[in-house]
Amino acid sequence: MLRRRFTATQLGLIFNHMVNYQSEQLDAAFQALADPTRRAIVARLAAGEASVGELAAPFAMSLPAVSKHLKVLEGAGLLVRQRHGRVRRCRLQPARLKLAADWIEHHRRFWEAQLDSLARYLEDTRPDNETKRENSDDED
Repeated sequence: MLRRRFTATQLGLIFNHMVNYQSEQLDAAFQALADPTRRAIVARLAAGEASVGELAAPFAMSLPAVSKHLKVLEGAGLLVRQRHGRVRRCRLQPARLKLAADWIEHHRRFWEAQLDSLARYLEDTRPDNETKRENSDDED
């Protein structure tokens, strides 16, 4: 078995490539999901596989226009299209959605912690005279 040891520089380049690749995937997913029609298509596919015609039915647009939306979703890795005879069927790819959901969850937890910390700070630094003033108002 051949073992290769990487230098710190090589490992850094590999890590940067992985981060950039994941960032590109995330960017593509968010760009695809920025459109309300595409979000509606993703929501429909969450219920199960569907044909292009079934996906197009609720929209007041041409089949080629819906097909363009599907190409964007497919390019972002959010869905897969397969041909079954004369019918093209679409299926959701949940892994890319999970990547976006994980990113959102990470940042949600971060900002909640920051806001909780701010609330504690504001409570701890509240001037004593405000508390005294509130108590004297209660006595009147």
